[in-house]
Amino acid sequence: MKIEKNIEVELRALIDEEQFIELNCFLAKNGKYLGEDHKDSHFFILPDKLLKVTDNISKNNAKISLKLQKIGLGSDFEEIDVNFYREDADKIIKIFKLLGFTNHMYSYQNRHNYLYKNIEFAIKYTQSWGFHCEMEIMVNSKKEVPNALKEMGVVAKELGLKIMSDDELKVFIEKIRAGWNRGAYTKEEIKSKKL
Repeated sequence: MKIEKNIEVELRALIDEEQFIELNCFLAKNGKYLGEDHKDSHFFILPDKLLKVTDNISKNNAKISLKLQKIGLGSDFEEIDVNFYREDADKIIKIFKLLGFTNHMYSYQNRHNYLYKNIEFAIKYTQSWGFHCEMEIMVNSKKEVPNALKEMGVVAKELGLKIMSDDELKVFIEKIRAGWNRGAYTKEEIKSKKL
């Protein structure tokens, strides 16, 4: 029987456009490129959880994800995913809205994924977050979280990334929910830059 790793340990760092280009080049040269991962994401914000509908343009697939903890409430959380057909994305979003999930945010992600030193990197741009980096390790149990955090901290330091604290994440997310965007480019503008 295969045991699925279902606890995501994730750290985030804000970067600028130059760092976005540099990180992509460094990880392409020194890590394993896992491919483009451009997607449309719809977030339904619940009091203590996050429900996400993702239409993955690059991979031609789609999924619903329930993160059992909101960003800014710790670096580790269980995530439950269910795949569906891309052509059903609009219907699923409509169902969630009709069920009363009205606290909704949309985001287009320009994203490239890498594996470097057993850590999955997502080098991303969204209009709300701007240029940023996510580091992730999947683990089986809460006991493994401290080691995963330590491992990612060492690599973040090596790459010159300033990891956001939970408090910084909470403030940042509240600004985004209030309508603030860190990124200067729209979906069409970032697509035309071909980053």
